[in-house]
Amino acid sequence: MSNRGIARGRMFVGGFLLFAAVIVWATGILTSPHGESVASGTEHVKTVVVVYLRNVALATIFLSAISAWLLFPSRRPRAPRRDWAIGILIAALIATSLYQLLWLRTAVVS
Repeated sequence: MSNRGIARGRMFVGGFLLFAAVIVWATGILTSPHGESVASGTEHVKTVVVVYLRNVALATIFLSAISAWLLFPSRRPRAPRRDWAIGILIAALIATSLYQLLWLRTAVVS
């Protein structure tokens, strides 16, 4: 007897969380202040933006980790092309979020 509903539920929730991670990641990337120019009178917003981008990066890492745990069950398929694509996407999300955290620590805060 096999319970395929659990596997399908894991795939659905994992895909949904991965989609949410991509949306959170894209929001953080699109609002990232990578640039040298700062408009006069906006220096007081700097700490708010740093906290927001830090939280976005941490949320992306958290959502990616949970979706990876749900999307990769113990049984593996014979042709894991989908798994490689999802793995590369999750690795890219986590790598860019870690880069953003390092960039915030070195470039913006100091």
